[in-house]
Amino acid sequence: MKHRTHKLTVFAFFLLKYLIFISGDVNGATNPNIIFIFIDDMGWGDVGCYGNDFIDTPHIDQLAKDGMRFTDFYAAGAVCSPTRCAVQSGQNQARIGITAHIPGHWRPFERVINPQTTMALPLDVVTVAESMKQAGYTTGYVGKWHLGRGDQFGPDKQGYDFAAEINGPHLPGRFKATNPKIAKPAPGQFRTDYESELCESFIRENKNKPFFLMLSPYAVHIPLASKSELVEKYRKRAKEKNRSLPHPVYAGLVEEVDHQVGQIVKEVESQGLSDNTMIVFTSDNGGLNKRYDYNEQADDVVSDLAPLKGEKGSLHEGGIRVPLIVKYPKMIKPGTISSEPTISYDFYPTFVEAAGGTLPENQTIDGLNILPLLQNPKAKLNRKAIHWHYPHYHHDRPAGAIRERDWKLIEYLDGTGDIELYHISQDLSESNNLADERKGKVADLKKKLSGWRNEVLARIPVPNPSYDPERAPEWWSRRSGKPIDSSARKRFPATEKDL
Repeated sequence: MKHRTHKLTVFAFFLLKYLIFISGDVNGATNPNIIFIFIDDMGWGDVGCYGNDFIDTPHIDQLAKDGMRFTDFYAAGAVCSPTRCAVQSGQNQARIGITAHIPGHWRPFERVINPQTTMALPLDVVTVAESMKQAGYTTGYVGKWHLGRGDQFGPDKQGYDFAAEINGPHLPGRFKATNPKIAKPAPGQFRTDYESELCESFIRENKNKPFFLMLSPYAVHIPLASKSELVEKYRKRAKEKNRSLPHPVYAGLVEEVDHQVGQIVKEVESQGLSDNTMIVFTSDNGGLNKRYDYNEQADDVVSDLAPLKGEKGSLHEGGIRVPLIVKYPKMIKPGTISSEPTISYDFYPTFVEAAGGTLPENQTIDGLNILPLLQNPKAKLNRKAIHWHYPHYHHDRPAGAIRERDWKLIEYLDGTGDIELYHISQDLSESNNLADERKGKVADLKKKLSGWRNEVLARIPVPNPSYDPERAPEWWSRRSGKPIDSSARKRFPATEKDL
């Protein structure tokens, strides 16, 4: 009897292990390596697989062929720091108060006073890196951080074992890593190549254990600069095609990013890690058309966001709809497309679920696990709506927005009461404002947006007693407390030959 019981116990044990293994394979909890490539200011249509016919992006396009491309993915914020906050916290950034890029722009004579943004990601927030570490992962960060001073709030203080925060523009000699323990850039090395090199080294050193690596390049942010041979290539192409946009230097910088993707994929393949590595490619906000202060300089007019309306710093589609490509051979069928609305704070629960980890108990997670979408591109998420809160002057006026399935409402928070309503699935370019025709829908979405703001304790602009219509367009620096003289801005060198 004891012998039979022992056999049954052993059988049950191995059956349970098998079921756990199968369950893990189905749900994605197979401890894949995760590489998260987080581009700065890349627009929805800047790469070939999203319709760009001017810039060469073969490696990014191949990533889409090998994985899944999302058509309706959104950045959580219209500028960098808010979306970075959402990625690291799994929360809509309005909960934390990082609603502008740190420290933000300032127009002291406008109709309303913008709320002050929180100047750093609080250390008591459990970051995605900390949750991945708890799941047994080695964590790495390379590139731009922009969530508080590095010596106090940098990635090494927020759960990243290897932290290479890099500050400064693109050209050789103009950037540096804040961590003195890591290898310095080689003489004449461009920032994109340096960042790639650090990532490749991290992959090699951690190939025998699960790792989470986040690459956050400064590209394709202004001031524009790129390699001279790439800039010349696109200047010739622009002349041949009789096109003025995208800017040839911008096009060169996008191709540099594509090369980064290619180098990382190549390293993953060379280490035999392709099958068990999830590679995620996206952007922190929409693309840039021209500088917010509209000063006429060579790097002001960057790209054309058509067919999307608006740009970075706006809650129209051009400011928040961005590329998302995910490659994970164990789960994703090559060449698939998902049109389910998703957003930046979905990465946190997705990565933690894939790692077999657990979410923090005492921290609200607004994101949803999107692994079901990776398995089935026709799947839907159990989400009522997506919300944005950008109560600041930048490329547009302070505003909030809500997307509920096919409908999107934008509510301006500058005291004008202006409302825009779009049937976004049929009007991608937001050219037909239906607010006057669909008053019931407006009332419904306004109520839901207001209720959400109350729930997350979103900071709201207040009337400005110093409002001066004549001086309202003035931009002031929060750092210096003085007006910004855009005409005094020096043109940054475009290539290494201009140094």
